[in-house]
Amino acid sequence: MPRLTLPPTVITHDSEPLHQHRRLAILRRVLNDDSLPLRARVAAALVLLYAQPVSRIVRLTIDDEITFTVLLGDPPSPLPQPVADLMRAYIQSRQHLPYASSRSSQWLFSGRQPGQPMDPVSLQVHLREIGVPPRLGRASAIRQLILQAPAPVIAKALGYHDKTATRLVTEAGGTSSRYAPGDHSQ
Repeated sequence: MPRLTLPPTVITHDSEPLHQHRRLAILRRVLNDDSLPLRARVAAALVLLYAQPVSRIVRLTIDDEITFTVLLGDPPSPLPQPVADLMRAYIQSRQHLPYASSRSSQWLFSGRQPGQPMDPVSLQVHLREIGVPPRLGRASAIRQLILQAPAPVIAKALGYHDKTATRLVTEAGGTSSRYAPGDHSQ
């Protein structure tokens, strides 16, 4: 068989993360607009507040949302009051879903197939339909978070790798990339 050569994959970063004011405006609308689907609102809040990729959000289970915290990393991340209310309403609304498999599923975002989570691409479509750009919103959220606290702290709390968070600090122009993790009491 002849040798096959594939062109290299080119990853472009042609669009900048959302400006902080734009991200917060989208988040405010998601939290307050009851006309938007509840599932998409909850997912959007997780993207815009906690910089979580959609592929990870669909893997969350009901058990990951415990008493107004969400297990994204260690320690669990607290859910602020408007998001906690939204999450509670969403979990209660799952009892009225049209698919019996969804009602009994442990997935926070259950799919149509019994025992399977929602397809990440489907959730991305839902987010775009309500005006939330998942990739740009996530990039904006992580950049803002790592500029507010040391990268290793954010990485651990949100389940990111330390090197990824440190690289993002450098890209964002932050100074906490020189933070030394560990016990500083000595």
